[in-house]
Amino acid sequence: MSLTPVDIHNKQFTKAFRGYDEDEVNEFLNQVIKDYESTIRQKNELFEKVNELEDRLNHFSNMEETLNKSIYVAQESAEDIKRSANKESQLIIRESEKNADRIINDALAKSRKIALEIEELKKQASVYRMRFKMLIESQLELLNDEEWDNLADAIEEDEEEENTAEQTTEETESR
Repeated sequence: MSLTPVDIHNKQFTKAFRGYDEDEVNEFLNQVIKDYESTIRQKNELFEKVNELEDRLNHFSNMEETLNKSIYVAQESAEDIKRSANKESQLIIRESEKNADRIINDALAKSRKIALEIEELKKQASVYRMRFKMLIESQLELLNDEEWDNLADAIEEDEEEENTAEQTTEETESR
């Protein structure tokens, strides 16, 4: 059992013959009481401070645990975002490759179609040229034919006959 300052203060010693000086003992006990009270006060203050520091330590431990969990969650989220971004980038790349293939195939099909159209136009131009050449040659043959000369002579004879007929008609009428 521990002593309190009151216990020390109320302590009565038995008197003995040739004992200690009572005033000196009382003065010493008063000094012990003061020191003991001071020690108890310091002990209580330190106990309160220890309790406060333990509370703060618990608070900071909880904060540390919460921060560690938050960091872990943030790292997991970052990893998830990174994985998601990688998947999305792969998807975009695949889609782009498909689009590029489609564009290339469309361009190749169009170039083949244009090449076929060019060949068809060349054939048509060749046929047209050959027909036009044949037309010109046939027209030249007609122009070089002797019937043109005969036709011109025949036209002149017809004109002369008409003139003669007109003169005869005029003469007949004037008579």
